[in-house]
Amino acid sequence: MNHGVMVRFLPPRSLGKFLVCASSCAQRAHMKVLVTGGAGFIGSHTVLEILSDGHEVTVVDNMYNASPEALKRVQKLTGKEVTFSEVDLLDVPGLEAIFAAKQYDAVVHFAGLKAVGESCAKPLFYYENNIGGTVNLLNVMTKYGCKNIVFSSSATVYGDPASVPVTESFPTTGTNPYGRTKLFIEQILTDVHKSDSSWNVVLLRYFNPVGAHKSGIIGEDPKGIPNNLMPFIQQVAVGKRPHLAVFGSDYPTKDGTGVRDYIHVVDLAKGHTAALRKLSSSPGCVTYNLGTGVGYSVLDLLNEYKKASGKQLEHKMTDRRPGDVAVVYGDASLALKELGWKAELGLTDMCEDSWRWISNNPNGYN
Repeated sequence: MNHGVMVRFLPPRSLGKFLVCASSCAQRAHMKVLVTGGAGFIGSHTVLEILSDGHEVTVVDNMYNASPEALKRVQKLTGKEVTFSEVDLLDVPGLEAIFAAKQYDAVVHFAGLKAVGESCAKPLFYYENNIGGTVNLLNVMTKYGCKNIVFSSSATVYGDPASVPVTESFPTTGTNPYGRTKLFIEQILTDVHKSDSSWNVVLLRYFNPVGAHKSGIIGEDPKGIPNNLMPFIQQVAVGKRPHLAVFGSDYPTKDGTGVRDYIHVVDLAKGHTAALRKLSSSPGCVTYNLGTGVGYSVLDLLNEYKKASGKQLEHKMTDRRPGDVAVVYGDASLALKELGWKAELGLTDMCEDSWRWISNNPNGYN
């Protein structure tokens, strides 16, 4: 790992068809934003939107489940420079060097491990990286006077909700080590704000991110075995897997398969830019769901992907996975009211954009 080494990607001469124009954002306050985990799936799409909003971005990522190629392509799409540093949040001297080099206005914090199964097998690995890394980040932010943060949390903190749609006032619980790290970090950030009211914290609890940028140039490229449904479907669609394994066919849903709130990653990314704007109003510590408010079953998603790809995608029913719940979808009305944000893209967009990405990049960024 190349701790503390700064790499600057320079803009290409030709920006192509999907150049993002930021002129409409010219009157918004310019911010210097540090994005941890910014080379990952959600992070790279969010970096694109932050740049398109007219802000300056530095990305910190240890490349555990990410690719520098994603940032090069973000730069191609926006025509804007991205500064990148390969640093782990457990590397405090490396973090301090980044903050010493530039005064940041805000941090968007994605960096962390995210596989539920792996978290159960390696709980200490998850607690050390997710919680320890966040504490390091907050200590360095405090030292350098940056007290504005948007945290990438998850609807997993709701556990198995008693009813749907889920609102921000629902009780929270951790059902696995991964989910507990999200919950603990939310509590840490809440306590930091309580101890020092000059901190501004936006906690974003989002549901199931899918899709890709409409250009087909950036998308989801998990290393190893995927942890989420859409990458599995993608791999079936490009012939890397013979069929999709559907976990559970006897849930109390319309077709027996689990129902989730799938949200397009571009909508999700725009939720983070809305959160950055919220920080400028000194909101204190606030929490928002980011979802569509609509639940789709596994077979709904699979059938829509068949239409998008024009392929007959095989699937096989198998047993439920421990810990999976029948139905979860969110109520994002608070985000609409206070952030002016709502999901604009539907299931068809999610599947068509995902197929465009994977058909153009069957091996991901490699």
